Amino acid sequence: MAPFRLLIAVAGLMGAAGIALAAASAHGADASRLASASAMLLFHATAILATVALIERGLLHGGIGLVAAFGLAIGAALFAGDLTLRQYAGHGLFPYAAPTGGTTVILSWLVVSVAAVVRRK
Repeated sequence: MAPFRLLIAVAGLMGAAGIALAAASAHGADASRLASASAMLLFHATAILATVALIERGLLHGGIGLVAAFGLAIGAALFAGDLTLRQYAGHGLFPYAAPTGGTTVILSWLVVSVAAVVRRK
């Protein structure tokens, strides 16, 4: 299915970017923002893959799960992108981009939980 393949590709890119940011934070001076961005990308890349696997197994409601997985990808990208830009360019994506991304990730986690409960009924 095309959305699943897209999510798997996005998760792979997030994982690669997370590893690159981890390396940059290890070798850069005062790069704590990059470590946070790396952790956000690596953790949520795994969460996206898990969500796709749960949908494929029928343990998660498909439509709701897809919305949540895309929300995880968008939220993590906003959060990590904002922190990375702040580190390298001295400014963020837009005001409150990291909190917006964090809030999107939180809401997506709640949606995944709801999707699991809806599927069980």
